[in-house]
Amino acid sequence: MKEYKVGIVGATGYGGVELIRLLANHPHFHVYAVYSSSQDGTELAEVYPHLSNTVYTLQDINPKNMAEELDLVFTATPSGVSSKLVPQLIEEGIKVVDLSGDFRLKTEALYEKWYKKPAAAEAFLQQSVYGLSEWFADEVESSTFVANPGCYPTATLLGLAPLVSKQMVKSNSIIIDAKSGISGAGRGLSQMAHYAEINENMKIYKVNQHQHIPEIESILEKWDEEIGHVTFSTHLVPMTRGIMSTIYAELSEESSVQELHQLYVDTYQNSPFVRVRKAGEFPSTKEVSASNYCDIGVAFDERTKRITIVSVIDNLVKGAAGQAIQNANIMMGFEQQAGIGLLPVFP
Repeated sequence: MKEYKVGIVGATGYGGVELIRLLANHPHFHVYAVYSSSQDGTELAEVYPHLSNTVYTLQDINPKNMAEELDLVFTATPSGVSSKLVPQLIEEGIKVVDLSGDFRLKTEALYEKWYKKPAAAEAFLQQSVYGLSEWFADEVESSTFVANPGCYPTATLLGLAPLVSKQMVKSNSIIIDAKSGISGAGRGLSQMAHYAEINENMKIYKVNQHQHIPEIESILEKWDEEIGHVTFSTHLVPMTRGIMSTIYAELSEESSVQELHQLYVDTYQNSPFVRVRKAGEFPSTKEVSASNYCDIGVAFDERTKRITIVSVIDNLVKGAAGQAIQNANIMMGFEQQAGIGLLPVFP
């Protein structure tokens, strides 16, 4: 069986090192090279001692050389970096799965409004396929360039999609209360992620200004053009991994908790990484830790006629590296579970 050579750009970040961990178990992909523009020539094990049994030397980025050596590249770089690098890789004919936010929004103006950075050329924004694997697998399969969804949007969209895709939600009624572990802030040092300030503490941040708001809204509008705006709040909580997105919405038609639960079960019955809890049961972040699963629970309040959806993922796996590999599997014609079917780590 052919082995496909893959490269990882941004291998020193949490998303990049999670790609290395998961790809070590992949039956088809071989991590051939890892790249970092800031640490060229450094052994990766010097950066991450837990990888001391691997032999990876960080290389400088050269798109022409990469095109000659690699079948596919994962770019796990900060926003504002991929926008410059990925077009060079695309022009060299390399298949790319990009984990940054640089190609998830489809216009330069929208990107620059929310990210406060120069956008990639609109031709590349239009070329990328949004890789919410469970909903856009056909588009991913025929593409060569996937924009991997953000962590909050992944949990939120998987939670809302069964309803919104059937136009069952009232316009402008969606409220999303999302909480993330501190690894979502990345490996760089910051006051927000300082131990003394996040330990035994919770913080709300980017109130009404989070860059994932337009990403969520633009995908919801694919399913229902009249869905309107969402209210989206994000919080940091003192844990390493995990996202819990608690979503509230008003329904546009009569329903019951039994009917709603069955809708979710039917929608995701052929999705290997989405697990719908039994009626009346709700997931916790620990139950998906270090896995590519998204667990969902739903409740319906007969008094207020609002649905509550609880959707949990591991932000570094289903919210980043795991879904990126899932998309790469689809692009290359492999089973979605290849290399990423690991059970969650518990406790």
